[in-house]
Amino acid sequence: MAVIVESLEQAEAAGPLHLALGMFDGVHLGHQAVIESAVHSARRTGGQAGVLTFDPHPSTLFRPSNPTRLLQTRGVKEHLLRERGVELIIFQRFTAEFAGVESAQFPLMLRSHLPTLRSLHIGENFRFGRGRQGNVSALIEACQPLNIGVFSVERIKHNGEPISSTRIRESLAEGSLEEVNELLGYTYFSLGPVIPGRQLGRTLGFPTLNVRWSPESRPRLGVYAVRVRRDTPNSMWENAVANFGLRPTVENAVVEPLLEIHALCDTKLSTGDQLIIEWMQFLRPEQKFESLDALKEQIAQDKAVAIKLLA
Repeated sequence: MAVIVESLEQAEAAGPLHLALGMFDGVHLGHQAVIESAVHSARRTGGQAGVLTFDPHPSTLFRPSNPTRLLQTRGVKEHLLRERGVELIIFQRFTAEFAGVESAQFPLMLRSHLPTLRSLHIGENFRFGRGRQGNVSALIEACQPLNIGVFSVERIKHNGEPISSTRIRESLAEGSLEEVNELLGYTYFSLGPVIPGRQLGRTLGFPTLNVRWSPESRPRLGVYAVRVRRDTPNSMWENAVANFGLRPTVENAVVEPLLEIHALCDTKLSTGDQLIIEWMQFLRPEQKFESLDALKEQIAQDKAVAIKLLA
């Protein structure tokens, strides 16, 4: 079970610490390579694998009117880091004081809070310190007198282009789930509780579970084939259709998209359950229908397509 703390001041390492540094938004394949480097070093030496990341994104300090929209929530990031063997997660608040640390002093600052620090693990494009002046070479130079090893990982490419959170955000907004899942290295998923709804789906013959979920980086509005289960150990996956959208056929003034899940078989999932939803394939964009009968006919077609895809 990973220990999670809210700042470097609160962090305590159990033995030699091997620390991955980065925002790790989405924990995609490139991020995983950096994190796995730290986990490998920890297991090889009997130490502890940690991650130093930031909450909120540093752009909220430098571009408060236009911050970077995160791919995943903090809860999903914690879930992914735990799955990959991280034992200590430090969510450092990115303040002006933290951003102002000179690059040459950065390792000293880390060592002052983490006296058992043995190695740092970064991507080859990692920048740090005041004005982002520090790079891999500067980090190696500053860490050598402290006997802290530096492992830098080359960027991973997909179809000749570097994998990046920006690239994944763009694919997600286009509904290109196949590419999203390839770049992430796992199936894109959501976490959220089932909340009471207006039971409109039930009146149409397609009862739905309404899930509270408000991502910063939204998937394309539309209909998806998904898998869903309770976010508990040993729970079973159920195939389903998801609608993420504004429901223009039955609503007039909805501003925030709603995530609705219709299970393809009888389900015992209900209000109050915390769900994990895996997004498998985009089926169609959201649209407004001329009548409820036309909507019902399309939902039936969506269901039939999803059954075949998820079989």
